[in-house]
Amino acid sequence: MANLATSLLVLWLSLISYAYNVHATRMAHWPRGSSTRFYDFKIQTTKITKLCNTKELVTVNGIFPGPVIYAQEDDRIIVKITNETPYNTTIHWYVNPINAWSQAETIMLVRWAFVHHTVSNSVWPNFYVRVHIGESKGHLFLACSCFLAPGHTLWSLRGISKARGEYYNKDVVQLERATVASGGNPPITDAYTINGHPGPNYNCSNNDVYKIDVVPGKTYLLRLINAGLNSENFFAIANHKLTIVEADAEYTKPFTTERVMLGPGQTINVLVTANQPIGKYSMAMGPYSSAKGAAFQNISAIAHFQYIGAVTNSVSLPAQLPSFSDNLAVKTVMDGLKSLNTVNVPKEIDANLFITIGLNVQKCQSKTPNQNCQGLNNGVMAASMNNISFIKPQISLLEAYYKKINGSFTEDFPGVPLKFYDFVNGAPNNIPNDTQALNGTRVKVLEYGTRVQLILQDTGTVTTENHPIHLHGYSFYVVGYGTGNYNPQTANFNLVDPPYMNTIGVPADIHQTWGLGTSFIVKNGEGVLETLPHPPADLPRC
Repeated sequence: MANLATSLLVLWLSLISYAYNVHATRMAHWPRGSSTRFYDFKIQTTKITKLCNTKELVTVNGIFPGPVIYAQEDDRIIVKITNETPYNTTIHWYVNPINAWSQAETIMLVRWAFVHHTVSNSVWPNFYVRVHIGESKGHLFLACSCFLAPGHTLWSLRGISKARGEYYNKDVVQLERATVASGGNPPITDAYTINGHPGPNYNCSNNDVYKIDVVPGKTYLLRLINAGLNSENFFAIANHKLTIVEADAEYTKPFTTERVMLGPGQTINVLVTANQPIGKYSMAMGPYSSAKGAAFQNISAIAHFQYIGAVTNSVSLPAQLPSFSDNLAVKTVMDGLKSLNTVNVPKEIDANLFITIGLNVQKCQSKTPNQNCQGLNNGVMAASMNNISFIKPQISLLEAYYKKINGSFTEDFPGVPLKFYDFVNGAPNNIPNDTQALNGTRVKVLEYGTRVQLILQDTGTVTTENHPIHLHGYSFYVVGYGTGNYNPQTANFNLVDPPYMNTIGVPADIHQTWGLGTSFIVKNGEGVLETLPHPPADLPRC
């Protein structure tokens, strides 16, 4: 089987707002949400001791991971956020935006801000808020559990949020800056964590273990969030099946599997029934690494799925994770994801985009190559889409477009590769001469309401590797998924019930720093609800 990293995705999306309603059994004992819920979040630095090491972490209200937000459909959430750290801080809601200005990552220099958000039926049961410190996304997150109102509630179980992340002994911001300056690869994480706990496989962590106490016979809804920085990870519970019922905040047909894989930023809801003999069972999180020869943390994080009545100090039964390079395990889950109901997939396409994804090596231009050119063959590592390595603009693209600020970007991102070849087996690998990308902040402009077919073709440039993708602000139907070179004559599309997602993983932060990304600018439509509103009067200036 071809490596999953040399895979392709076919995504269909319409550039309009969606409201996805799920009609299910009415839950009369759950009143319709109409409350206003207030939260007071203080972004603080807190000393945390893990892995025989004490350091300062950025936390919300001194808690690591952050607190959980609970709400029902039609509830109004008001959050007061106070930044008590010395860092520029951004609050990013991982959910389709109600207001594009609030979704834009622009709350950088303010000492405090209010977030006002209504949980409507365009906001689904499982999303989360991530706090970005400077360039890094690796410090903390807040899980948000939103339960739909009667008539829209499919799973009435109150969920247990479980975040899977990475822990670095060194400061994450400094690590990223040092990696970019070196031109080489990022260091591997010091440990994986489950809800902030590494588990007994790591030094000084024998008692630093997350635990869920469960009642025999009960079924539990686990909200799985990969809040990691770089790693894609498998998750499994010893002797227990996982039934996926939601992915990326969209209900799916129930699909039972022994393990799941999540990329950074992905969310999945699973049902787990405590149907085994009373005992202690391991919940394990381990690496999925598709790149050849790339270093990764190979020690799994462990938590406990413990039955009430089990002996406290008993040995937990081990969970069986796939091999770190088990591409078939990943593909099996992707093949099993289907939308809950038949969906109205656009049959007529207005724009057809073909985008290649891959790594690059730039020629060394530094006068101190030993310090700044530590990539392959003494080059500088980069990444690209259609061989364009994205340069982060100095100001928000949304603001630059809205205010017609020249010089921030160009509207010439190519809708097809600059040249076609055998992307899987014939990619140029004469490092660094044939793997260089063009640099620029190039965007693609689309009309409001455009129906887009987006083909994402991985390449073998430098190495084959899984490059997950996330689209801010819109979800898409994953109508095709496979390995090898895309061939429209033989491609099989699911146009009946494809999963509706916003994330096939998320680009690992260092890849985004290397330039793996691009932006769509969607023009205003004709109606009021199709037009970008004016920015808030108190929107901070960059």
